[in-house]
Amino acid sequence: MKRKRIWRSTAAGLTASMLAGMLILASSAQSAHAADSNALPAGSVTSSLPVQKDAISVTKEFRLVTLGDSITVGYEPNLKELPYGYVERLQEQGLLHGRTQVDNYGIAGLKSSGLKNFADAIKEGKALTSEAIQPSLPDPRAAQVGANIAAIRESVAGANLVAITIGGNDVSELLGSADKLSDAELEAKVKELLSSYTANVSAVINDIHEINPNAKIVIADQYQPMPEVAGKALYAKLMEASQGFTATIDGIATEFSAKGIDVKVAHVAKEFIGGEGTMTHMIKDRDFHPNQFGYEAIAKVFAETIWGDYTKLTAPAAGQPMNIIVSGKTLDTPYKPINRNGKNFVAIQDIVNAVGATTVWDNKTSTATITYGDRKVAVKIGATAVQVNGASVAVDAPAFLNKVGTESKTYVPVAMVAEGLGFDVQYVAKLKTVFVNP
Repeated sequence: MKRKRIWRSTAAGLTASMLAGMLILASSAQSAHAADSNALPAGSVTSSLPVQKDAISVTKEFRLVTLGDSITVGYEPNLKELPYGYVERLQEQGLLHGRTQVDNYGIAGLKSSGLKNFADAIKEGKALTSEAIQPSLPDPRAAQVGANIAAIRESVAGANLVAITIGGNDVSELLGSADKLSDAELEAKVKELLSSYTANVSAVINDIHEINPNAKIVIADQYQPMPEVAGKALYAKLMEASQGFTATIDGIATEFSAKGIDVKVAHVAKEFIGGEGTMTHMIKDRDFHPNQFGYEAIAKVFAETIWGDYTKLTAPAAGQPMNIIVSGKTLDTPYKPINRNGKNFVAIQDIVNAVGATTVWDNKTSTATITYGDRKVAVKIGATAVQVNGASVAVDAPAFLNKVGTESKTYVPVAMVAEGLGFDVQYVAKLKTVFVNP
């Protein structure tokens, strides 16, 4: 049974060689996930996480678009595997609340002026070159992204949330020049940068709102990456500039909110204060991008801004069964998932209980018939096909009886039943976790 694939990323890194590796790894990872789609374990019980009153309302399906710079890409220096940045973590948080689709159109090296050009093109539905997005972009995939404008416009038009990180490349020059400028010169430079940033970001928000008036927009402020050990005077100047950045994006959000346009700020900057050296690559690599601690902090703020909650997710220990989460809650059962011939199975009754379905067992045919709403799945022990609403669907991992203590339980791959009942099943390899959502 084919697992629905709804995660797509057009993210890119800063160098061609690193990107080539990312693309090869992405292709391999997607193939591996598809190959194991029928071997996924099952889900858990239905429940939603709590939501703060000022958070975006929880729905059963989220369509997210992420736009912005290398923070959206998930870039880290010397990256040798697929990015695991805030966007990937945000997708996982979405899956705790419902079906989640994320389309990532981050472009490394992008400034607010480049994002404005990009958003203008999306609104107009006109393809554009890498140079037209922004001159001398270091991202070799920018041309591919620019040529894909029609699909990107469709994605933005169908989204219920657009998340943005932009501005780091606008103000990065201050990292090397702030200590050489007088207070008056620095103030003038920051004022100039923030004036341009305000105009560009306001235009981007207007473009998104014109494409999709119902989309909620969440944009991050800009953290200051230089640790205090670089010099207290420089640190103080950069912190003042960062605070000015936050005040500016807060002002933009307030103005749009007053016009009835739903814009919120993800206040990530405060999370880095005092932790600049441990949350970025500044000390080791002289690189301002977040490390894994930094990306998790950014994801946490975005998730709290969107859903009012952030749940830290971890992969199970080596040798332990996969995590199985249904409707935001982890399956907790004495009938543990097991691995058999490289495939993961779960007790069928746990699936039934988790999703609130009903089951009838036929001893004569060794068949369990599960009903959920208007859908019915019949699973026969050892059969190479299941019956979904009367139609035969081939599977490569038949159900079997597994003895647990004194009981014999029917074990099946989660996709065999959950997808047959019309649920969405997504496997996140990084977490060794299966998310099941109705």
